[in-house]
Amino acid sequence: MKITAIHTRVVNAEMRNWVFVKVETDEPGLFGWGEATLEWKTRAVAGAIEDLTPLLLGRDPRDIEQAVRVMTKQSFWRLGAIGMSAVSGIELALWDILGKHLNVPVWRLLGGKVRDKVGVYTHLGMGDMRAVYETDSIEPLVERAREVVENGYRAFKAVFVPYTHYHAPLPEVDKVARMMEAMRSAVGDDIEIMVDFHGRPASAGAALAYIEALAPGRPMFIEEPVPPGDFQSLARLAQRTNVPLATGERLIDRTEFDALFATGAIDIVQPDICHCGGLLEAKKIAARAEALGIGVAPHNPLGPIAGVAALHFAVSTPNHVIQEEMVGAVPWYFDVVQGPIRRVDGFWQVPDAPGLGIVVDETECARHPYKQEVLHTQNAVLADGTIVDW
Repeated sequence: MKITAIHTRVVNAEMRNWVFVKVETDEPGLFGWGEATLEWKTRAVAGAIEDLTPLLLGRDPRDIEQAVRVMTKQSFWRLGAIGMSAVSGIELALWDILGKHLNVPVWRLLGGKVRDKVGVYTHLGMGDMRAVYETDSIEPLVERAREVVENGYRAFKAVFVPYTHYHAPLPEVDKVARMMEAMRSAVGDDIEIMVDFHGRPASAGAALAYIEALAPGRPMFIEEPVPPGDFQSLARLAQRTNVPLATGERLIDRTEFDALFATGAIDIVQPDICHCGGLLEAKKIAARAEALGIGVAPHNPLGPIAGVAALHFAVSTPNHVIQEEMVGAVPWYFDVVQGPIRRVDGFWQVPDAPGLGIVVDETECARHPYKQEVLHTQNAVLADGTIVDW
């Protein structure tokens, strides 16, 4: 069996352009789909996929580890977020091909089933951009939190820590405390709440002020309390709080995860399967985490193929804790890709179709062509004009 062609299909979903990757083979009707979505880097990722394609043409798509080595080693330059997103999308498509070829679901090839269902969480608005990133007062926060629970979720994540620099102003800290208290009172103690800091605090001191304000609400974890790569501040936080800490979505190379693990600072690691190199690399990261007593909750606010890949990962990974999803990002989320994602009582069900178990409607994809994504990051500016982390 040989790879004969690799194509991309870009689907605009408002804040993101989903980058779907199709790998074709010389066996009639046998092809695979992956996803390489990377916010605000769409054309760069599509170009990287085009650059990597000649390295893979004529190779056996079933030799997945070898294909990844070809893309990462024979590229010479270290690939970074853009290149590794391209690698990830291709790698996922190779798993889809292998599963179809063997007539088994991908999770069966990743070690088999370790759970009977997968706990998931969503965001306010089920992923709608405005609900996720623009809920900054108590009334809409409570309304949207209740909406999530009414839709059958048992866990959700909220982003309401304000844009911050090196100092957390007391009025903002008090507001965060009031918002958490109101949200917890609204949904009760049976619902898990995660709070995403988005790496907004530029110092451990600023992050700690918000963490202490949130602690009485007993969050499941605090995500990205400081910018990615600031392991020293992360370690300082871990020494001063008992609130579980999570991070990792913007780390790419396995050596970055090794450095993170060496801090002993986190309880949950959050690799993004579509950025870190794909399913096999994510499994390696998870195995290292498991040896250190760290759970895995992969980052996944992306498109429907990414969601399905996360499902197969979760089914087969022992230290998986909970899975992020944003199926409400656009109302036609399930129209472009028909797949096995089925949620019952807050849990995804285990798929049984071969490969990833998806059918991509390329005609429907074409109805949502590339557009410039909404540059929501441009809102991350303080009152004095200082640009800060989004």
